[in-house]
Amino acid sequence: MKDAAEVAEDVTNSKPLEVVARAGFAVSGLLHFLIGLVAIRLAMGGKGQADVSGAVEQLAGQPAGPLLLWTSFAACVALAIWQTSDAIFDFEHLPTKKKVAKKLKAGVQAVVYAAFALTLATVATGARADHRQSTSDLTINLMKAPGGVALLILLGAAVAVTGIVYAIRGFRKSFLKYLRMPSGKQTRTAVTTIGVVGYAAKGFVLLLVGLLIIIATVKAHPEESTGLDGSLKALREQPFGVYLLAAVGIGLICYGIYMAVRAKLAKM
Repeated sequence: MKDAAEVAEDVTNSKPLEVVARAGFAVSGLLHFLIGLVAIRLAMGGKGQADVSGAVEQLAGQPAGPLLLWTSFAACVALAIWQTSDAIFDFEHLPTKKKVAKKLKAGVQAVVYAAFALTLATVATGARADHRQSTSDLTINLMKAPGGVALLILLGAAVAVTGIVYAIRGFRKSFLKYLRMPSGKQTRTAVTTIGVVGYAAKGFVLLLVGLLIIIATVKAHPEESTGLDGSLKALREQPFGVYLLAAVGIGLICYGIYMAVRAKLAKM
């Protein structure tokens, strides 16, 4: 059993898998970039679906759509495997508290990239992915289940707290410790700036999504829990919401650029 575990660790930490896994960061960057563009379009009075499924649908509509979808799928699967390997095999040298936190973070990231891969595969096979509707449906089903209301409130709180953590990570520039920064001063400054802005925007939208889940649950209107797309469209209707939405869109574009840079500079 030990030999099998060592073989699995060697495979999941191999150079070929690392190369493809790095591309997973770039895919995440592209999706966030597209979501940011839709957010700006919404702020200007246009239409669009400002979430991952909407971004994937945009990819599918390109001339090389199927190729883009399947290569992006492969990259996200590779990164999900890499993060799963980290969650299982890595961080053993750390104190228990830090080890558990690092493993949990890697596990969550594995789930996120697996979800990206699932959305990409769904659209690539000709089906339609609708995160807005699926989020609403999930909320409705959970509210009907025993203990579902409490679980939804905890879920919303977890998403909101994650958003706060992202924003803090951005303002404290702690994301830099995960990168092998270039030597040029101007390049380092540019990477740091887009990272700060990007993490702040990502944190803000996660906070919005979490709060929307909580509000929809407390008001017993699960249909109002509509994920990222619904949160951004709800933001547009608030005082000064158009300007906030445009700023969020710019921030998400910055986050997308940062993730593309991370594909090259990440410490794996």
